Amino acid sequence: MLSPAQLLLRAGAPVLPLGRHVPFIVQRLVIEKAMARLFAQPLEEGEFDVLQGRWLRIEVTDLGLAWSLTRAEKGLRLAQHSPVDVCIRGNWQEFLLLASRQEDPDTLFFRRRLIIEGDTDLGLAIKNLVDSLDPDLMPPRLWQLIGWLGTAAKAQQDGKRPVPARVPG
Repeated sequence: MLSPAQLLLRAGAPVLPLGRHVPFIVQRLVIEKAMARLFAQPLEEGEFDVLQGRWLRIEVTDLGLAWSLTRAEKGLRLAQHSPVDVCIRGNWQEFLLLASRQEDPDTLFFRRRLIIEGDTDLGLAIKNLVDSLDPDLMPPRLWQLIGWLGTAAKAQQDGKRPVPARVPG
């Protein structure tokens, strides 16, 4: 029997690709607002300054979604198309494992489950930045949800049934 998190992952799999049909302007507004809130302190502390005047492209290949990201004067800015310095791409579950810290970033990149192309020094700086972000700065319920889904994704990947967890809410 599947855990609630595994059921949610399974139910989300056919729905998530529909995100590519959401107009980019809506994606940009939602993502920029979320990043401004989630990364307010790291932005204030200059942790994202490595992206000043440089562009990172994130491609979620199995969903057909991609965004270009830079550090602008008032925070992080998203663009649909721009010349990029580095691209990080992979499937959505790999990004979930990275965000939930269920998989070591070095392992994801070494095994080429997440791929860096372009300016690898910038890509590695971004990887290290993501790895150093403090999850305690995230809203607790969001961090719980990401962890819960990440644990289920890791268990699914490993062919194991996750330890039952309380559904966040």
